[in-house]
Formats: sequence, structure tokens, C-alpha cells
Amino acid sequence: MAKIAVETPLEDVKHALEQKGHEVFMFTNEEEAKGSNLAVVRSLNEIDAAAEQFDFPFVSMEGMSVEQIVEDVEQRLHR
Repeated sequence: MAKIAVETPLEDVKHALEQKGHEVFMFTNEEEAKGSNLAVVRSLNEIDAAAEQFDFPFVSMEGMSVEQIVEDVEQRLHR
């Protein structure tokens, strides 16, 4: 399964993705998310311009439920 970085403090998202069988770890800055297939963040506005250098997508939790985030993550991973 995919290796997914989830921004601290989104523990509920982490647990939901783990239940789907993904390897999930928490991060506090973009540098810690390196090596993941995808990162879930609270808001894309909080990701600084340096995030463009990473070779994985960032998914914003903004305005979405945990279930919607899990669905979005799984769709992106299967593209």
C-alpha cells in the first residue's frame, strides 16, 4: 500500500487511512513528508512555496470530512 504523510494534528485522518491498509505517518513540516506517495494537509495555503519541489501531491483537508479525504486520497493513488 501507499506511504502517506498526514499533517499533525490530523489523527482522525491518519487512523482512517490506516484502516484502509495504508502506511501512514504524521509530519509537522514539508521536509518530514519526503519519501511519501502523498501528503494530507490542513490547508494548501499553509504549505510554503518550497513544497513545489516535492514529487508527490498534497491534498487539502479544508472543507472536507474525514471520509471525503480518504476517498480523495484513494482516487489520487489509483490514477
